[in-house]
Amino acid sequence: MTTATVILGLVVATALAFDFTNGFHDTGNAMATSIATGALRPKAAVLLSAVLNLVGAFLSVQVALTVTNAVVKIQDKSGAPSAALLADGGYALLLIVLAGLCGGIVWNLLTWLLGLPSSSSHALFGGLVGSAIAGLGLSGVNWVGDGSKLDGVVGKVIMPALLSPVIAVVVSTIGTWLIYKITAGVAQRFQEAGFRWGQIGSASLVSLAHGTNDAQKTMGVITLALIGAGQWSDLTAVPLWVKVTCAVAIALGTYLGGWRIIRTLGKGLVEISSPQGMAAESSSAAVILASSQMGFALSTTHVATGSILGTGLGRRAEVRWGVAARMLVAWTITLPAAALVGAAMWFIGHLLGGLLGAVVVFALLVGLAAYMWVRSRRAPVDHTNVNDAWDTDASKLSETLATSPARI
Repeated sequence: MTTATVILGLVVATALAFDFTNGFHDTGNAMATSIATGALRPKAAVLLSAVLNLVGAFLSVQVALTVTNAVVKIQDKSGAPSAALLADGGYALLLIVLAGLCGGIVWNLLTWLLGLPSSSSHALFGGLVGSAIAGLGLSGVNWVGDGSKLDGVVGKVIMPALLSPVIAVVVSTIGTWLIYKITAGVAQRFQEAGFRWGQIGSASLVSLAHGTNDAQKTMGVITLALIGAGQWSDLTAVPLWVKVTCAVAIALGTYLGGWRIIRTLGKGLVEISSPQGMAAESSSAAVILASSQMGFALSTTHVATGSILGTGLGRRAEVRWGVAARMLVAWTITLPAAALVGAAMWFIGHLLGGLLGAVVVFALLVGLAAYMWVRSRRAPVDHTNVNDAWDTDASKLSETLATSPARI
């Protein structure tokens, strides 16, 4: 077995680990409101979401191709994969991908530990951008595509990041207002009962949409690694085994739950009723599915959060702006923070060189992940307490954040 083959194996394992963290980090995007309103029991909700994420992962490859082609500049002027990146068994590209994945995973786990719904997508892209800049310089990042249209990181990642939550807020606000206007004469108990059934359908659609967008990103990363190792050359397709393994990984992660983030989305932003929940989920599904069809690698977290905020505005309900502000800070620093980790991991791997460098980078990732998991056990959140009243522990959350974020 060659060194390049071993490093490729480490990259694939790390990519699937990222896919797994993406699953549990983003479960709340689909199911937080259904769990908060009681439309679905917590364990049933994550099981349903896992199955639909699995199915959704096979419905499209547009986002996967965006990740393969729109972040690291892997093509030369002729459109063929760059010879420099494929030299030495593709070691240069494999190290960039491995370091970038580490940046994404570390940020995913840190924000999960803090219960902050940040973007797994932007963590991944930030990590890849950071490692690509470290390894290839600024010119190694595909910022705007070929110039004939707005593409690359700016067109496919940054612009959707700015626009998608705004669109979701607007759609959800209008949808919530219409729902309450139309059902104004219906008794509240009938509203709640009817819309809880509707929520099951709308939450299922969000889970399906999530699979069509987020599972694709890891498919694109693994395809990029295979190109680097010389085991794949088609820039317009994804190997079947990559589709299957990524779909299973994100489904397993989704079933795990990510209860800390489910709690923040379901209880921390707005006290959600069933009509609001259905409006939020329907808005999220519409925005995500439209973006997946166009190949935009947007953040489903941004969309879901925008939709939940929109339901509060549409009903003129209390919105906890302090929680929203902390989430906005996390969103703002996700790309640069993950990029710094990705760059640091690349420098470590490059300094040590060869197989040793890749193994040390992988070992550092495992150590950091284990540390954050152990920290999380000090104040566990699971399906038994995910719906506890937010005000009961909001003050504890603020106090803990002020003294030691790692305690959460």
